[in-house]
Amino acid sequence: MRYMTAGESHGPCLTAIVEGVPAGLRVSEDQINQDLARRQSGYGRGGRQTIERDRVSVTSGVRFGRTLGTPVALAVANRDWENWTERMAAFGEAPEGLVREVTPRPGHADLVGALKVDTDDCRDILERASARETAARVAASGIPREFLAELGVDVLSFVASIGPAAMKEDDPLAAAASYDQLAIEQSEVRCPDPEATEAMKRAIDRAKREGESLGGTFRIVVKGLVPGVGGYATARDRLTSRLAAALFSIPAIKGVEFGLGFEAARRPGSQVHDPIVRDAVFGFSRTSNNAGGLEGGMTTGLPLVITCAMKPIPTLMTPLRTVNLDTLEPEDASKERSDVCAVPAAAVVAEGEVAFVLAQAYEEKFGCDTMTDIRGALRAYRERLKTMSR
Repeated sequence: MRYMTAGESHGPCLTAIVEGVPAGLRVSEDQINQDLARRQSGYGRGGRQTIERDRVSVTSGVRFGRTLGTPVALAVANRDWENWTERMAAFGEAPEGLVREVTPRPGHADLVGALKVDTDDCRDILERASARETAARVAASGIPREFLAELGVDVLSFVASIGPAAMKEDDPLAAAASYDQLAIEQSEVRCPDPEATEAMKRAIDRAKREGESLGGTFRIVVKGLVPGVGGYATARDRLTSRLAAALFSIPAIKGVEFGLGFEAARRPGSQVHDPIVRDAVFGFSRTSNNAGGLEGGMTTGLPLVITCAMKPIPTLMTPLRTVNLDTLEPEDASKERSDVCAVPAAAVVAEGEVAFVLAQAYEEKFGCDTMTDIRGALRAYRERLKTMSR
């Protein structure tokens, strides 16, 4: 299962096509719209979120609420297109007096993209490099999320820190799988700790007053995975590399840790590796989850725990210095309508990226034609694992 997106930030719509979808999977339009709403929510979001009210339109691959086994096409309309029809027209001549973007923002794709494709208008780059593109990703990820849920796998996320404000956790890995989804979504920054939520909001307010932006960290937690999904034989088989690549594809993600992550480099082996035990009911397990649910590129059956670091958004209301592409003189960087902080939204996007990788790995192991066969193969696998631990 994989996706492709198309569309510009201020174009008519964002489009996604998902292929490798098995037949017979129940898909909920309402659930996709809820995820789109979660992506738009969060304390510190900018003016664009008051314009757009993202809703998905499924145009192929689904009939009467179930997939047909063919590619699924989805679209999310851009309401702001009404204000950009002349400036972003697909055909015709550029309108007279067109305002070009010639002051690239430090930290954005503006300058390097313009150099790459030989343009003197950063608008050609920033329209696609914009995080607005991730709305299409979230819409597309509704398919693998439904797929995994039907197989007993739940994907969630929460914010652990924003700028200097962070949750206080004695054992982050143990706590990660215990947080209540409702408590997370009720927080304005998608953090399950009320005290940390207020500290994060104060940090965002301070950054807004100063014309700054803030990044932070969030965790992805996946529960219900069976052991042995993924592979060890080749580099591409390993879920570690596939998940990291998917998460680094999200704009502004600068760090990814599995389990202990960098902390594992500071500890001796006896305090890093998870002792194996056997349980008469649950089979083989571990007494800890320092590996974060992955060993040798495969799932262990324990919760998958991934921590991601997001840099601050590069659009600043108090801009950094740049160079004007026309005059080649120093100037302030451009200011697009932007967020102060989008860490809670990035976590929702990351859920979708993780869901795609895991759905693909499940299909590789249990089949991809129809949900009937996939469920049967998964049941048989679970039974075989029970016999091995008896």
